Amino acid sequence: QVQLVESGGGLVQAWGSLRLSCAASGNIFSIDTMGWYRQAPGKQREGVAAITSGGSTNYADSVKSRYTIARDNAKNTVYLQMNSLHPADTAVYSCNAGIFTMHILRHYWGQGTQVTVSS
Repeated sequence: QVQLVESGGGLVQAWGSLRLSCAASGNIFSIDTMGWYRQAPGKQREGVAAITSGGSTNYADSVKSRYTIARDNAKNTVYLQMNSLHPADTAVYSCNAGIFTMHILRHYWGQGTQVTVSS
């Protein structure tokens, strides 16, 4: 069994900052790419940031220069530092990871954490 658990969401004022964490646990051989997605009310889920096992990153244009994704492989944890937040960033943020178990790569999702940015 593999589990991803997000933390760090909450209520923040516009132009404020939050740091999200996502920790993976269970029968993990190794972790490939990890990423963050978000879903705002009335909108579809969108990818916001991803990081490979080697540390290469990719960001959605809407968050580039404001968000930073990082990972600690020893802790099986990925982080999302969010700066200069806008009300449009309000969403449920979910972690996704490609994880090898039994020599098979599968993708797992966390339960999500709410981020609310007030104007």
